[in-house]
Amino acid sequence: MHSWPAPDLPQLPGRGHQVHLTDSGSGGLVATAAEGPASLYVCGITPYDSTHLGHANTYLAFDLLVRAWRDSGREVQYVQNVTDVDDPLLERATLTGVDWRDLAAEQTELFRGDMTALRVVPPAHYVGAVETIPLVVDAVEELLASGAAYRVEEPDAQGHGVGDVYADTAADPHFATESGLGAAEMAEFFAERGGDPDRAGKRQALDPLLWRTARPGEPQWDGGSLGSGRPGWHIECASIVREFLGVPVEVQAGGSDLVFPHHACSESHLRMLTGRDSAVGVHAHGGMVAYDGAKISKSLGNLVLVSQLVASGVDPMAVRLVMLSHHYREDWEYTPAQLETATERLALWRRAMTAERGFDATGMLEQVRTALAGDLDAPSALHAVDAWVAASEHDDGAARTEPERGPVLAARTVDALLGVAVHP
Repeated sequence: MHSWPAPDLPQLPGRGHQVHLTDSGSGGLVATAAEGPASLYVCGITPYDSTHLGHANTYLAFDLLVRAWRDSGREVQYVQNVTDVDDPLLERATLTGVDWRDLAAEQTELFRGDMTALRVVPPAHYVGAVETIPLVVDAVEELLASGAAYRVEEPDAQGHGVGDVYADTAADPHFATESGLGAAEMAEFFAERGGDPDRAGKRQALDPLLWRTARPGEPQWDGGSLGSGRPGWHIECASIVREFLGVPVEVQAGGSDLVFPHHACSESHLRMLTGRDSAVGVHAHGGMVAYDGAKISKSLGNLVLVSQLVASGVDPMAVRLVMLSHHYREDWEYTPAQLETATERLALWRRAMTAERGFDATGMLEQVRTALAGDLDAPSALHAVDAWVAASEHDDGAARTEPERGPVLAARTVDALLGVAVHP
Protein backbone atom coordinates (compact mmCIF):
# COMPACT_ATOMS: atom_id res chain seq x y z
CA MET A 1 0.00 0.00 0.00
CA HIS A 2 1.37 3.42 -0.89
CA SER A 3 1.37 6.34 1.54
CA TRP A 4 1.23 10.02 0.49
CA PRO A 5 3.71 12.56 -0.91
CA ALA A 6 6.39 13.78 1.47
CA PRO A 7 6.62 17.52 2.15
CA ASP A 8 9.99 19.15 1.60
CA LEU A 9 11.79 19.72 4.91
CA PRO A 10 14.12 22.74 4.83
CA GLN A 11 17.61 22.34 6.24
CA LEU A 12 18.31 24.31 9.40
CA PRO A 13 21.64 25.50 10.77
CA GLY A 14 23.04 23.47 13.64
CA ARG A 15 21.32 20.41 15.02
CA GLY A 16 18.32 19.66 17.20
CA HIS A 17 18.39 18.12 20.67
CA GLN A 18 17.83 14.65 22.10
CA VAL A 19 14.09 14.08 22.41
CA HIS A 20 12.44 13.12 25.71
CA LEU A 21 8.91 11.66 25.82
CA THR A 22 6.46 10.85 28.57
CA ASP A 23 5.94 7.10 28.84
CA SER A 24 2.23 6.40 29.20
CA GLY A 25 2.66 3.49 31.59
CA SER A 26 5.15 4.94 34.04
CA GLY A 27 4.18 8.58 33.60
CA GLY A 28 7.87 9.45 33.64
CA LEU A 29 9.92 11.40 31.12
CA VAL A 30 12.12 9.02 29.11
CA ALA A 31 15.02 9.93 26.83
CA THR A 32 14.92 8.52 23.34
CA ALA A 33 18.33 7.67 21.89
CA ALA A 34 20.65 10.55 21.14
CA GLU A 35 21.88 9.14 17.84
CA GLY A 36 21.55 6.25 15.43
CA PRO A 37 18.44 5.02 13.62
CA ALA A 38 15.11 5.77 15.31
CA SER A 39 12.10 3.47 15.00
CA LEU A 40 8.48 4.53 15.35
CA TYR A 41 5.23 2.63 14.98
CA VAL A 42 1.99 4.63 14.95
CA CYS A 43 -1.32 2.79 14.76
CA GLY A 44 -3.28 3.94 11.73
CA ILE A 45 -6.93 4.28 10.84
CA THR A 46 -9.72 1.79 10.35
CA PRO A 47 -10.97 3.31 7.08
CA TYR A 48 -14.74 3.33 7.43
CA ASP A 49 -15.26 7.10 7.74
CA SER A 50 -13.46 10.37 7.10
CA THR A 51 -10.48 11.76 8.99
CA HIS A 52 -11.67 13.81 11.95
CA LEU A 53 -9.67 16.12 14.20
CA GLY A 54 -9.14 13.34 16.73
CA HIS A 55 -7.33 11.25 14.12
CA ALA A 56 -5.36 14.20 12.80
CA ASN A 57 -4.35 15.25 16.31
CA THR A 58 -2.58 11.92 16.82
CA TYR A 59 -0.75 11.92 13.50
CA LEU A 60 0.36 15.55 13.89
CA ALA A 61 1.71 14.81 17.36
CA PHE A 62 4.04 12.10 16.13
CA ASP A 63 4.82 14.04 12.99
CA LEU A 64 6.53 16.45 15.39
CA LEU A 65 8.56 13.54 16.75
CA VAL A 66 9.68 12.52 13.26
CA ARG A 67 10.68 16.12 12.49
CA ALA A 68 12.54 16.58 15.79
CA TRP A 69 14.42 13.31 15.35
CA ARG A 70 15.44 14.21 11.82
CA ASP A 71 16.52 17.67 12.93
CA SER A 72 18.78 16.02 15.53
CA GLY A 73 20.47 14.03 12.77
CA ARG A 74 18.73 10.70 13.26
CA GLU A 75 17.49 8.50 10.43
CA VAL A 76 13.85 7.63 11.12
CA GLN A 77 12.29 4.26 10.39
CA TYR A 78 8.57 5.04 10.59
CA VAL A 79 5.80 2.50 10.03
CA GLN A 80 2.02 2.97 10.13
CA ASN A 81 -0.74 0.46 9.47
CA VAL A 82 -4.24 0.61 7.99
CA THR A 83 -6.78 -1.78 9.48
CA ASP A 84 -8.53 -2.33 6.17
CA VAL A 85 -10.54 -5.33 7.37
CA ASP A 86 -12.24 -5.25 10.76
CA ASP A 87 -15.71 -5.40 12.31
CA PRO A 88 -16.44 -1.63 12.23
CA LEU A 89 -15.52 -1.45 8.55
CA LEU A 90 -17.67 -4.46 7.68
CA GLU A 91 -20.60 -3.11 9.70
CA ARG A 92 -20.43 0.29 7.98
CA ALA A 93 -20.19 -1.34 4.55
CA THR A 94 -23.30 -3.43 5.27
CA LEU A 95 -25.16 -0.39 6.61
CA THR A 96 -24.38 1.75 3.55
CA GLY A 97 -24.63 -1.00 0.95
CA VAL A 98 -21.04 -0.41 -0.23
CA ASP A 99 -18.55 -3.20 -0.83
CA TRP A 100 -16.17 -3.20 2.15
CA ARG A 101 -13.13 -3.13 -0.15
CA ASP A 102 -14.42 -0.08 -1.99
CA LEU A 103 -15.22 1.68 1.30
CA ALA A 104 -11.75 0.95 2.66
CA ALA A 105 -10.04 2.17 -0.52
CA GLU A 106 -12.15 5.33 -0.68
CA GLN A 107 -11.59 6.32 2.94
CA THR A 108 -7.88 5.46 2.85
CA GLU A 109 -7.46 7.73 -0.17
CA LEU A 110 -9.32 10.52 1.62
CA PHE A 111 -6.99 10.07 4.61
CA ARG A 112 -3.97 10.37 2.32
CA GLY A 113 -5.36 13.65 1.02
CA ASP A 114 -5.87 14.98 4.53
CA MET A 115 -2.34 14.06 5.57
CA THR A 116 -0.95 15.71 2.44
CA ALA A 117 -2.92 18.90 3.11
CA LEU A 118 -1.69 18.97 6.72
CA ARG A 119 1.92 18.38 5.58
CA VAL A 120 2.40 15.26 7.69
CA VAL A 121 5.62 13.38 6.91
CA PRO A 122 4.55 9.96 5.55
CA PRO A 123 5.75 6.64 6.97
CA ALA A 124 8.38 4.70 5.10
CA HIS A 125 6.03 1.70 5.20
CA TYR A 126 2.26 2.20 5.07
CA VAL A 127 0.88 -1.28 5.51
CA GLY A 128 -2.66 -2.61 5.18
CA ALA A 129 -3.99 -5.47 7.29
CA VAL A 130 -5.11 -7.41 4.22
CA GLU A 131 -1.65 -7.44 2.69
CA THR A 132 -0.13 -8.71 5.95
CA ILE A 133 -2.39 -11.75 6.36
CA PRO A 134 0.43 -14.20 5.42
CA LEU A 135 2.56 -12.60 8.16
CA VAL A 136 -0.31 -12.96 10.64
CA VAL A 137 -0.86 -16.61 9.75
CA ASP A 138 2.82 -17.37 10.33
CA ALA A 139 2.77 -15.52 13.66
CA VAL A 140 -0.37 -17.25 14.95
CA GLU A 141 0.98 -20.66 13.94
CA GLU A 142 4.15 -19.87 15.89
CA LEU A 143 2.18 -18.85 18.98
CA LEU A 144 0.13 -22.05 18.82
CA ALA A 145 3.27 -24.16 18.47
CA SER A 146 4.91 -22.48 21.47
CA GLY A 147 1.85 -22.85 23.70
CA ALA A 148 1.23 -19.11 23.89
CA ALA A 149 -2.06 -19.51 22.01
CA TYR A 150 -4.94 -21.97 21.92
CA ARG A 151 -8.06 -22.85 19.97
CA VAL A 152 -11.55 -22.34 21.33
CA GLU A 153 -13.67 -25.42 20.68
CA GLU A 154 -17.02 -23.88 21.58
CA PRO A 155 -19.17 -21.79 19.21
CA ASP A 156 -19.85 -18.12 19.80
CA ALA A 157 -23.28 -16.66 20.50
CA GLN A 158 -24.22 -16.99 16.82
CA GLY A 159 -23.20 -20.63 16.68
CA HIS A 160 -19.96 -20.04 14.79
CA GLY A 161 -16.29 -19.77 15.66
CA VAL A 162 -15.22 -23.26 16.60
CA GLY A 163 -11.45 -23.21 16.12
CA ASP A 164 -11.01 -19.46 16.73
CA VAL A 165 -7.50 -18.84 18.03
CA TYR A 166 -6.79 -16.76 21.14
CA ALA A 167 -3.60 -15.64 22.83
CA ASP A 168 -3.10 -17.12 26.29
CA THR A 169 -2.30 -14.07 28.42
CA ALA A 170 -1.24 -16.35 31.27
CA ALA A 171 1.76 -17.32 29.15
CA ASP A 172 3.06 -13.75 29.34
CA PRO A 173 4.12 -12.78 32.88
CA HIS A 174 4.50 -9.16 31.72
CA PHE A 175 1.05 -8.87 30.16
CA ALA A 176 -0.23 -5.26 30.31
CA THR A 177 2.37 -4.21 32.89
CA GLU A 178 3.30 -1.31 30.62
CA SER A 179 -0.29 -0.01 30.60
CA GLY A 180 -0.21 1.28 34.18
CA LEU A 181 -3.81 0.06 34.62
CA GLY A 182 -5.43 -2.02 37.34
CA ALA A 183 -7.51 -5.15 36.81
CA ALA A 184 -10.85 -3.33 37.01
CA GLU A 185 -9.82 -0.72 34.44
CA MET A 186 -8.50 -3.37 32.07
CA ALA A 187 -11.72 -5.36 32.33
CA GLU A 188 -13.77 -2.23 31.59
CA PHE A 189 -11.67 -1.14 28.62
CA PHE A 190 -11.44 -4.64 27.14
CA ALA A 191 -15.23 -4.87 27.00
CA GLU A 192 -15.60 -1.34 25.61
CA ARG A 193 -12.84 -1.49 23.00
CA GLY A 194 -13.49 -4.53 20.87
CA GLY A 195 -12.77 -7.33 23.33
CA ASP A 196 -15.02 -10.33 24.02
CA PRO A 197 -14.56 -11.14 27.73
CA ASP A 198 -17.63 -13.39 27.86
CA ARG A 199 -16.75 -15.61 24.89
CA ALA A 200 -17.37 -19.22 25.83
CA GLY A 201 -14.31 -21.45 25.91
CA LYS A 202 -11.71 -18.77 26.59
CA ARG A 203 -9.17 -19.47 29.33
CA GLN A 204 -9.02 -15.88 30.61
CA ALA A 205 -11.50 -13.08 30.02
CA LEU A 206 -8.80 -10.75 28.66
CA ASP A 207 -7.35 -13.25 26.18
CA PRO A 208 -7.40 -11.47 22.78
CA LEU A 209 -8.46 -12.94 19.45
CA LEU A 210 -5.66 -13.89 17.07
CA TRP A 211 -7.51 -15.62 14.21
CA ARG A 212 -11.26 -15.54 13.56
CA THR A 213 -12.42 -18.57 11.64
CA ALA A 214 -14.68 -18.03 8.66
CA ARG A 215 -18.28 -16.92 9.24
CA PRO A 216 -21.01 -16.86 6.58
CA GLY A 217 -21.06 -13.60 4.66
CA GLU A 218 -17.70 -12.36 5.99
CA PRO A 219 -14.47 -11.96 4.02
CA GLN A 220 -12.03 -14.79 4.57
CA TRP A 221 -8.55 -15.86 3.56
CA ASP A 222 -6.56 -19.06 3.52
CA GLY A 223 -5.08 -19.43 7.00
CA GLY A 224 -3.03 -22.56 6.32
CA SER A 225 -3.27 -24.81 9.35
CA LEU A 226 -5.52 -22.22 11.03
CA GLY A 227 -8.29 -22.72 8.49
CA SER A 228 -10.03 -20.02 6.49
CA GLY A 229 -10.75 -16.77 8.33
CA ARG A 230 -9.36 -13.35 9.06
CA PRO A 231 -6.89 -11.83 11.55
CA GLY A 232 -7.53 -10.29 14.93
CA TRP A 233 -6.67 -6.64 15.42
CA HIS A 234 -3.73 -6.77 17.81
CA ILE A 235 -1.76 -9.49 16.04
CA GLU A 236 -1.92 -7.45 12.84
CA CYS A 237 0.16 -4.65 14.40
CA ALA A 238 2.53 -7.07 16.11
CA SER A 239 3.20 -8.83 12.80
CA ILE A 240 3.83 -5.53 11.00
CA VAL A 241 6.25 -4.35 13.69
CA ARG A 242 8.16 -7.62 13.63
CA GLU A 243 8.43 -7.58 9.84
CA PHE A 244 9.23 -3.93 9.17
CA LEU A 245 10.90 -2.63 12.34
CA GLY A 246 12.00 -5.48 14.56
CA VAL A 247 12.20 -5.25 18.33
CA PRO A 248 12.66 -3.38 20.43
CA VAL A 249 10.77 -0.63 18.62
CA GLU A 250 11.90 2.67 20.09
CA VAL A 251 8.47 4.34 20.29
CA GLN A 252 5.03 2.81 19.93
CA ALA A 253 2.41 5.51 19.56
CA GLY A 254 -1.24 6.27 19.02
CA GLY A 255 -4.23 7.80 20.76
CA SER A 256 -4.69 7.25 24.49
CA ASP A 257 -7.66 4.97 23.80
CA LEU A 258 -5.17 2.43 22.40
CA VAL A 259 -3.20 1.98 25.63
CA PHE A 260 -5.42 -0.98 26.51
CA PRO A 261 -6.21 -3.41 25.11
CA HIS A 262 -4.66 -2.72 21.72
CA HIS A 263 -1.11 -1.73 22.56
CA ALA A 264 -0.89 -3.98 25.60
CA CYS A 265 -1.97 -6.98 23.54
CA SER A 266 0.15 -6.22 20.48
CA GLU A 267 3.22 -5.77 22.68
CA SER A 268 2.44 -9.01 24.49
CA HIS A 269 2.29 -10.79 21.13
CA LEU A 270 5.67 -9.31 20.24
CA ARG A 271 7.17 -10.60 23.48
CA MET A 272 5.82 -14.08 22.86
CA LEU A 273 7.02 -14.07 19.24
CA THR A 274 10.50 -12.73 19.89
CA GLY A 275 11.35 -13.93 23.37
CA ARG A 276 12.20 -10.40 24.47
CA ASP A 277 10.79 -9.14 27.76
CA SER A 278 10.92 -5.57 26.50
CA ALA A 279 9.58 -5.14 22.96
CA VAL A 280 8.93 -1.37 23.15
CA GLY A 281 11.13 1.42 24.50
CA VAL A 282 8.60 4.22 25.02
CA HIS A 283 4.80 4.03 24.97
CA ALA A 284 3.60 7.44 23.78
CA HIS A 285 -0.06 8.38 23.48
CA GLY A 286 -1.95 11.46 22.37
CA GLY A 287 -4.99 12.93 24.08
CA MET A 288 -8.59 12.77 22.96
CA VAL A 289 -10.35 15.62 21.15
CA ALA A 290 -13.95 16.53 22.02
CA TYR A 291 -16.63 18.56 20.28
CA ASP A 292 -20.06 19.58 21.55
CA GLY A 293 -19.25 18.20 24.98
CA ALA A 294 -18.21 14.67 23.98
CA LYS A 295 -15.16 12.94 22.56
CA ILE A 296 -15.16 13.15 18.77
CA SER A 297 -16.38 9.76 17.67
CA LYS A 298 -17.71 8.18 14.51
CA SER A 299 -20.30 6.34 16.60
CA LEU A 300 -21.58 9.59 18.14
CA GLY A 301 -21.46 11.47 14.85
CA ASN A 302 -19.98 14.64 16.40
CA LEU A 303 -17.30 14.80 13.76
CA VAL A 304 -15.16 17.75 12.74
CA LEU A 305 -13.70 16.52 9.46
CA VAL A 306 -10.41 17.82 8.12
CA SER A 307 -11.58 17.41 4.53
CA GLN A 308 -14.76 19.41 5.16
CA LEU A 309 -12.86 22.24 6.84
CA VAL A 310 -10.44 22.44 3.92
CA ALA A 311 -13.26 22.17 1.35
CA SER A 312 -15.00 25.11 3.05
CA GLY A 313 -11.97 27.28 2.37
CA VAL A 314 -10.09 26.92 5.66
CA ASP A 315 -6.31 26.97 5.22
CA PRO A 316 -4.93 23.55 6.25
CA MET A 317 -2.11 25.35 8.06
CA ALA A 318 -4.67 27.02 10.32
CA VAL A 319 -6.15 23.59 11.07
CA ARG A 320 -2.66 22.39 11.92
CA LEU A 321 -2.11 25.37 14.22
CA VAL A 322 -5.32 24.59 16.11
CA MET A 323 -3.94 21.20 17.03
CA LEU A 324 -0.41 22.44 17.73
CA SER A 325 -1.80 24.93 20.24
CA HIS A 326 -2.56 21.97 22.53
CA HIS A 327 0.02 19.66 24.08
CA TYR A 328 -0.23 16.28 22.38
CA ARG A 329 -1.03 14.45 25.64
CA GLU A 330 -3.83 16.88 26.51
CA ASP A 331 -7.51 16.06 26.21
CA TRP A 332 -9.19 19.13 24.73
CA GLU A 333 -12.38 20.34 23.12
CA TYR A 334 -12.51 21.95 19.70
CA THR A 335 -14.44 25.18 19.17
CA PRO A 336 -14.74 27.31 16.02
CA ALA A 337 -13.19 30.18 18.00
CA GLN A 338 -9.92 28.22 18.10
CA LEU A 339 -9.90 28.08 14.32
CA GLU A 340 -10.41 31.85 14.16
CA THR A 341 -7.48 32.37 16.53
CA ALA A 342 -5.30 30.02 14.49
CA THR A 343 -6.21 31.79 11.26
CA GLU A 344 -5.21 35.14 12.78
CA ARG A 345 -1.97 33.64 14.09
CA LEU A 346 -1.13 32.24 10.66
CA ALA A 347 -1.71 35.63 9.03
CA LEU A 348 0.64 37.33 11.52
CA TRP A 349 3.32 34.69 10.99
CA ARG A 350 3.09 34.99 7.23
CA ARG A 351 3.32 38.75 7.26
CA ALA A 352 6.41 38.74 9.49
CA MET A 353 8.10 35.84 7.69
CA THR A 354 7.67 37.24 4.20
CA ALA A 355 8.97 40.70 5.11
CA GLU A 356 12.20 41.98 3.61
CA ARG A 357 13.85 42.34 7.01
CA GLY A 358 13.07 41.18 10.52
CA PHE A 359 14.31 40.23 13.95
CA ASP A 360 17.15 37.71 14.25
CA ALA A 361 15.49 34.27 14.43
CA THR A 362 18.41 32.21 15.72
CA GLY A 363 17.18 32.47 19.31
CA MET A 364 13.69 31.47 18.28
CA LEU A 365 15.03 28.41 16.46
CA GLU A 366 16.78 27.30 19.66
CA GLN A 367 13.62 27.80 21.70
CA VAL A 368 11.54 25.73 19.28
CA ARG A 369 14.11 22.96 19.30
CA THR A 370 14.20 22.94 23.10
CA ALA A 371 10.40 22.86 23.33
CA LEU A 372 10.06 19.89 20.99
CA ALA A 373 12.87 17.99 22.73
CA GLY A 374 10.92 18.35 25.98
CA ASP A 375 8.01 15.97 25.31
CA LEU A 376 6.97 17.61 22.03
CA ASP A 377 5.82 20.79 23.73
CA ALA A 378 4.22 22.41 20.69
CA PRO A 379 2.38 25.17 22.64
CA SER A 380 5.70 26.47 24.00
CA ALA A 381 7.15 26.32 20.50
CA LEU A 382 4.23 28.39 19.18
CA HIS A 383 4.72 30.97 21.94
CA ALA A 384 8.39 31.28 20.96
CA VAL A 385 7.40 31.97 17.36
CA ASP A 386 4.73 34.45 18.49
CA ALA A 387 7.36 36.32 20.52
CA TRP A 388 9.65 36.51 17.49
CA VAL A 389 6.77 37.79 15.34
CA ALA A 390 5.93 40.46 17.92
CA ALA A 391 9.56 41.55 18.18
CA SER A 392 9.90 41.65 14.41
CA GLU A 393 6.71 43.64 13.93
CA HIS A 394 7.16 46.18 16.69
CA ASP A 395 10.85 46.99 17.04
CA ASP A 396 12.12 50.39 15.94
CA GLY A 397 14.21 48.97 13.13
CA ALA A 398 17.53 49.02 14.93
CA ALA A 399 17.43 45.29 15.69
CA ARG A 400 16.33 44.16 12.25
CA THR A 401 18.62 41.84 10.33
CA GLU A 402 19.00 40.38 6.86
CA PRO A 403 16.36 37.90 5.64
CA GLU A 404 18.59 34.83 5.90
CA ARG A 405 18.97 35.34 9.67
CA GLY A 406 15.52 36.83 10.16
CA PRO A 407 12.35 36.14 8.15
CA VAL A 408 13.83 33.39 5.97
CA LEU A 409 15.25 31.47 8.96
CA ALA A 410 11.98 31.91 10.84
CA ALA A 411 9.99 30.53 7.92
CA ARG A 412 12.34 27.56 7.56
CA THR A 413 12.09 26.87 11.29
CA VAL A 414 8.30 26.67 11.44
CA ASP A 415 8.24 24.70 8.20
CA ALA A 416 10.86 22.10 9.16
CA LEU A 417 9.98 21.66 12.84
CA LEU A 418 6.29 22.54 13.14
CA GLY A 419 5.13 21.66 9.64
CA VAL A 420 3.61 25.08 9.02
CA ALA A 421 4.24 26.47 5.54
CA VAL A 422 4.10 30.25 5.60
CA HIS A 423 4.20 30.60 1.83
CA PRO A 424 0.63 29.81 0.67
